[in-house]
Amino acid sequence: MRPRPTPSLVLPLLAAILALAPCVARAGAGSAVLRDGDLVAPCGDSLTEQKHYTVFMETYLLACQPAANLRTMQFGMNGDTTWGFLSRLRKNTAPFAPDVATVLFGMNDGGYLPPGRLGDRAERYRESLRGIVGEFRAAGAREIIIASPTLVDPATFKRGDPVEYNQTLDLLAAIAREVAEREGARFADVHGAMKRVMEKAKAAKGAAYEVGGDDGVHPGANGHLVITHTLLKALGCDGRIGTLTWDCAARRAEATPGHRVLSVTDGTLEIESTRHPFCFIAAPPNKPPASRTILDVLPFNEELNSLILVVKNAPAPRMRVSWGEWSRVYTAGELARGVNLAADFLDNPFCESFARLTAAVREKQDYETDAVKIILSSLGTWEKYFPEEQASSALRREKVVKKSVEQQAAVRAALQPVRHTLQLESVRENGVMSRQN
Repeated sequence: MRPRPTPSLVLPLLAAILALAPCVARAGAGSAVLRDGDLVAPCGDSLTEQKHYTVFMETYLLACQPAANLRTMQFGMNGDTTWGFLSRLRKNTAPFAPDVATVLFGMNDGGYLPPGRLGDRAERYRESLRGIVGEFRAAGAREIIIASPTLVDPATFKRGDPVEYNQTLDLLAAIAREVAEREGARFADVHGAMKRVMEKAKAAKGAAYEVGGDDGVHPGANGHLVITHTLLKALGCDGRIGTLTWDCAARRAEATPGHRVLSVTDGTLEIESTRHPFCFIAAPPNKPPASRTILDVLPFNEELNSLILVVKNAPAPRMRVSWGEWSRVYTAGELARGVNLAADFLDNPFCESFARLTAAVREKQDYETDAVKIILSSLGTWEKYFPEEQASSALRREKVVKKSVEQQAAVRAALQPVRHTLQLESVRENGVMSRQN
């Protein structure tokens, strides 16, 4: 790992630990933003501390693998502002030496005030964003992504006039774009994406459909999927999980890296995959809208979740594809062009493994919230009243970093290969099925 200008006692320990961590190479890995082994740091206020979009992001980066051996640590704190985060960044975030940071603030920066009553808040937001970019660069971060704030949901927002506060957030979104352009950082238009998706969702599902959550501010899983989509796109993720090509006439199949063909026999294709599609876990009834409920107005699968099956020389005009327990009928032409299994089979053989990985990521991020909000944030007070204990304070930071690295390795180990089976059957005109031989 290249050296970073981080605190002197923390960096040697971090470098030593990471040198022992396994590095999994993959052919063709990498993107315009992410590089193999990067540590990605989502930073923000209570929307980040909610651990919805951050869990989605980390699980995606682990399972879908836009680059190899990616790591994530989230730095979310409820009620936070850009200026609050800036005051702590050097001691609370820089010691972890992130390669890439995403910065999502604004909801609290606006103070829930209409544009005419913002006072100096807009300028303070601008200057704090600039300061955050500078601090991250001083800490060695290669890429900083500034995200515009979300917006409030008019159906549920009760802390003021939703139209007026969205105008305030419009103003802050424009400032975020301006700072990104001025400072040479990347920009993620979360605000614009939330606005477009919210309008489409309410037009299709009714004005009462919640995108901004039951308080109008904190989205449910559906709104957080919009944030995730926008940030992953800003991270350069292209969504190419893999392609499986099956030639029925030749009884032969091949797969792109991350997938291995185990057997092709009697209309059955068996594959082992170390690279997984993103899965959408269904929510229980009477709960906030699940992430999958917004897929009809959000192109997540089309742009970020492409596991393609191509079937050549299908022996019948219509074919039934069974993937594990689930099946769907396609035309031979559709199969020859390629169908997206991840989009067409929301329930699929990866869901169980994906749910276990998601649970492991959430448990890790629960620790990160305590580490950032309680352990690291208290060290400033400790140093204020006991300046002679600086070495003890530095040792505590080292312990927090060490545990974080250990947890990142444990979560990566939770991602196990999945064996799955595809079957092809001809659909005859009289409705009779016949497996391909």
